[in-house]
Amino acid sequence: MDTQSRIRINLREVVAAIETTVSLVGMDDTNHGKRVAYIACQLGHALGFSQSDVDFLYDFGMLHDIGVSTEAEHRNLVANFDWGESGLHCEVGYQLLQGFHPLAHLALPVLYHHTAWVELERMNVRPREALMANLVYLADRIDVLSAEHYGDDILIARHQVAELIQLKSGSYFKPEYVEVFKRVAQSESFWLALESRHICRYTWDMNRVTIHSTLTIGQLKQLAMIIAYIVDQKSKFTAQHSIKVAEVARFLAELFGMTETQCDKIEIAGLLHDIGKLHTPDAILNKPGPLDEHERAVMNQHSFETYEILRHISGIEDIAMWAAFHHEGVNGHGYPFHPTELELSTEARIVAVADVFQALVQDRPYRRRMQPQEIRKLLLQKAEAGSLDASIVRLALSNMDHCYNVALGAADASGQYDISFA
Repeated sequence: MDTQSRIRINLREVVAAIETTVSLVGMDDTNHGKRVAYIACQLGHALGFSQSDVDFLYDFGMLHDIGVSTEAEHRNLVANFDWGESGLHCEVGYQLLQGFHPLAHLALPVLYHHTAWVELERMNVRPREALMANLVYLADRIDVLSAEHYGDDILIARHQVAELIQLKSGSYFKPEYVEVFKRVAQSESFWLALESRHICRYTWDMNRVTIHSTLTIGQLKQLAMIIAYIVDQKSKFTAQHSIKVAEVARFLAELFGMTETQCDKIEIAGLLHDIGKLHTPDAILNKPGPLDEHERAVMNQHSFETYEILRHISGIEDIAMWAAFHHEGVNGHGYPFHPTELELSTEARIVAVADVFQALVQDRPYRRRMQPQEIRKLLLQKAEAGSLDASIVRLALSNMDHCYNVALGAADASGQYDISFA
């Protein structure tokens, strides 16, 4: 990998993209991270925090649930004030962030953002991390208690929310934080700003703040692997799908004679191509049979969701298109954009072939993985029909053994990522 190539990127856009990715898991509620960020910032202002600390709270609030991948996990975190397994996503979030230098400062607070105040006081946690973690924990639980009332009776329900939080003062939350919350909660505007149309405007304004950082291609790949991990953990049937698509795509790009930088970026597109699947219900992804018309329509939305997330990160516009076009056909069929043959770049065609190839190698809920001869037959059919680029299909089939082994990879064994990025 050409680790020295660099891309100038806005970290605030990256934070927003990760939050949007993770929030898709919420299905019917995709604003939890945004609201937690807002609540934490408002409490930080009321506590007299510096602007740099408030900015920290915003990024932390947006990314606090980065370790959540499944509907079931999200549902338990929302349904239970203190779910016994809440620490699992904190640990995953810590592992995801600690090795990614631009966001590593958030790792420890993420690790402790479901730790009660009485426990934090007994632990050997640096004071700043403990204070930030507890403030976001408070913001998180405020939102969970309030969520069903937004857009309806929140101005009535706020009193009950404040009472429930007061009961946790000194045990779950630092008493000073609870007192400040009770004061802030008296303002109707605090609560009204949490409604969907308002919170989206708030985060849009916050995301206009430019925090430039120059990432190496290696760091951009790390970022993509963080997101790919979140996506692939949604279903046991897609464990390592993204990372193996990326490896097959890179191999095909190298055979095609592309430059090292192009190969790097194609690999990153492969890692990111299925972001939108986080908004596909688990029941559809894990269905042990063919999808019906409605389920197929829901599934076919995921590549557009991928585009909508990635297109807001300036500097990776080409990668966004290659990732989002992975279900487009050379013949103009496929979904969701229907580009012409001229509009469908070679890079996007490579990712598309790699995606189909790797999917066929994996076990899925409705079939066992296919053997090389079965894959050869199906890929040739798709090439003949014009849904895949024939020249890239031939390239893959000419190197069947290597592509098959790469696509199978470690998913055949543990199905797990090394998320430590050591």
